[in-house]
Amino acid sequence: MVNEEQLYEVALTRLPGVGPQLTRQLVSYCGSPKGAFDAPPGKLLKIPGIGNGVAKAVREGAKAALLQAEEVLRQAEAQEVKLLFYTSPAYPDRLKQIADAPTLLYLRGNANLNQRRIVSIVGTRQASAYGQTVTERIIEDLKPHHVMIVSGLAYGIDILAHRAALQAGLPTVGVMASGPDIIYPAVHRKYAERMLSQGGLLTESVFGTKPDAPRFPARNRIIAGMSDCTIVVEATKKSGTLITADIAHGYDKEVMAVPGNINSPVSEGPNYLIRSLKAAAYTSAQDLIELLNWDLEDASDSKARKATLTFDASEFNPDELRVLHVLQQAQEEQMDNISWKAQVPVSLLASVLLSLEFKGIVKAMPGKRFRLLV
Repeated sequence: MVNEEQLYEVALTRLPGVGPQLTRQLVSYCGSPKGAFDAPPGKLLKIPGIGNGVAKAVREGAKAALLQAEEVLRQAEAQEVKLLFYTSPAYPDRLKQIADAPTLLYLRGNANLNQRRIVSIVGTRQASAYGQTVTERIIEDLKPHHVMIVSGLAYGIDILAHRAALQAGLPTVGVMASGPDIIYPAVHRKYAERMLSQGGLLTESVFGTKPDAPRFPARNRIIAGMSDCTIVVEATKKSGTLITADIAHGYDKEVMAVPGNINSPVSEGPNYLIRSLKAAAYTSAQDLIELLNWDLEDASDSKARKATLTFDASEFNPDELRVLHVLQQAQEEQMDNISWKAQVPVSLLASVLLSLEFKGIVKAMPGKRFRLLV
């Protein structure tokens, strides 16, 4: 059975001359994609940016667009492709903030496009041994941080990043310039198929779309837009990779570049980005962690987890529980402060703290301070 809401969402993207920004205007003012098709011409013409041409396209192109949408929905169901309209909760939030973001995305796989940490890794198609080593090292160093790796499924650095992510057990998404049913280059099909169960394949292009040259820069804006940071490993100065870096920079996204041999053509791009202050130098995972404040996030998360720890009341007496609750908030506290905060007399507190030390929950520190260990 056809999902009417999705039918109109897809149909709206099939109208000639109606791009992402006009689509958002139509949905915003008409309340829904179906509302845009149902609106009389007079109402459409009152919407900012909607002129006679667009109003005519909606009115006269509706039937053809709906027929095309039916076919898209049929193919999506047959090929297990998820259709993500920009209002969908599964649509990448990072990308949604960008003015020229696609209205509709096609996703194959199980990727969470709103994963907490997403990093793009891009580079030349002619990767050197150094580029391969660095790419694999970046992925391995990011493994403890549960990062999703995004790239373009292309030869060179892109496929090396996908492959390393698969080996490291990290989710990875390939953003394609073709339709969801066309893997390009075909030689990477085996990796693409593995990614379906450990990430996925993403595109804004409808079924049957060939990867024509103009579609690659458009593809690059998705790579840049859906990530927290884009890392350029290797690229010539006139490489398409630098287009991705420029797009990310224009979106006020973080960009990093791996410094390279000044005699190597594929190091010209990263070195130029660093020299022109368009990218921060990536020399280790710590550079990325500090740039994105992951260290502060992790410390905050750890403190929050400890603050919400609960203790089995049956294992502690009332005085011990009061002391533990004080240390949950402060993590480390001076003995006199523990006494008045927990309302446990100092004369009794020493034995309470000693008991908690024996249980391995509290540790005595210099200066009559005590720290919670769990």
